[in-house]
Amino acid sequence: MEPERDQPKESADLEALRARVAVLEARAPARHRPRARSFLAVLLVLVAAVLTPLSIVSTWAKNQIGNTDNYVAMMAPLASDPDVQSAVADRVTGAVMQHLDVKTLLSDVSPADRPVLDKALVTLNGPITTGISNFVHGTVEKFVASDAFATVWTDLNRAAQSATLKALSGSGGGAVKLTGDTVTIDLAPVIDRVKQRLVDRGLGVAAKIPEIHTDFTVLTSDAVGKAKKWFRALQIIGFWLPLVTLVLAAGGVLLAVCRRRALIMTALAVAAGAAVLGLALWVGRGFYLDSLPSGVSQPAAGSVFDALVDRMRAMVRLVVTLGIVVALAAWLTGEGRAAGRVMAMWSAGIGAVRQAAGFTGGPVGRWVHRARRPLNWAVVTVAAAVLVVWDRPTGMVTVWIALCALFVLAVVEFLDDDSSPHLVTPG
Repeated sequence: MEPERDQPKESADLEALRARVAVLEARAPARHRPRARSFLAVLLVLVAAVLTPLSIVSTWAKNQIGNTDNYVAMMAPLASDPDVQSAVADRVTGAVMQHLDVKTLLSDVSPADRPVLDKALVTLNGPITTGISNFVHGTVEKFVASDAFATVWTDLNRAAQSATLKALSGSGGGAVKLTGDTVTIDLAPVIDRVKQRLVDRGLGVAAKIPEIHTDFTVLTSDAVGKAKKWFRALQIIGFWLPLVTLVLAAGGVLLAVCRRRALIMTALAVAAGAAVLGLALWVGRGFYLDSLPSGVSQPAAGSVFDALVDRMRAMVRLVVTLGIVVALAAWLTGEGRAAGRVMAMWSAGIGAVRQAAGFTGGPVGRWVHRARRPLNWAVVTVAAAVLVVWDRPTGMVTVWIALCALFVLAVVEFLDDDSSPHLVTPG
């Protein structure tokens, strides 16, 4: 009879085992779902990191190169750049002297004008041709250093729409020309003003110089022709690509199992993507200058290159800085030991100052304690907004914005009248 009594027990154990197996089988797919989510989250973050440099380039192409006002503002400082002035002076002087037949023109000088010309050339040494060349060069140098040249330079770039826009999109016209893979600006308006100055300085024969068209190289590279295929696309996606990149990065964070860790990795990945673009600009500048023809001034070409990519470099610095700040804030508000020690030192240090000063916040302190978290996020948000809207944030500007944000966070912590030390950072 004992076996019969054991049968119900065995049956119950068997049913319990079956139920347990069913539970385990139900859990098995659930274990795979986090893996799929994690894989998809990592994929989205990697795509966002890859699209980050393209987003910066597309924004630059649309807002800086494709916008006339922004382009003129970007190129205007070159009028006062010594290297550009020197290159323009050499180019204009050479063009004028090629069309200045000294013997023929001097034979046409009237007796009334001869004393003025002799006086202008009396201090010049060497052959008469060299003397006139130096005289012309000196006149050109004075002109390119004047406000009049800055006006001509600005008008030239504005009327032409954009030298780089002409090169990359094939649109535009006027004083801008695209020959092969070289972008040039016609300096005819500058030469006209120089001829008048030469006449005013006693070289009346300069008035007989015919209209001269000579080119000043703005950009030359084998990549210009290739970039034409992509520039229009970059202009079109200039607004949407950064938005898509942001959505992908946010999606990667939201899909992740550990969102705080994912936020840290996403911020660092985006910052790394921007840093790669910054490194490419630095390396590309050297390759570009080394590939220039012998007749192009390298210092002037370097100044033009720097002016063209200056805004892009500023965006790179901005994205890298924001990425590091977001990653640091997410790390400090986590539960890790190292972050906890850093936060404890922050709170303990400010708490010691508050205690030594005998400060009690009263109603204000109690309100700050209740609103501490929103206040801290508001400080970080305002600091980030200031950095974003700053026209060209340099490294020093970024440091000062960060120091001001830390100071305000310290003030919030100081005003908090909670008796126990606590961390005052976004969390």
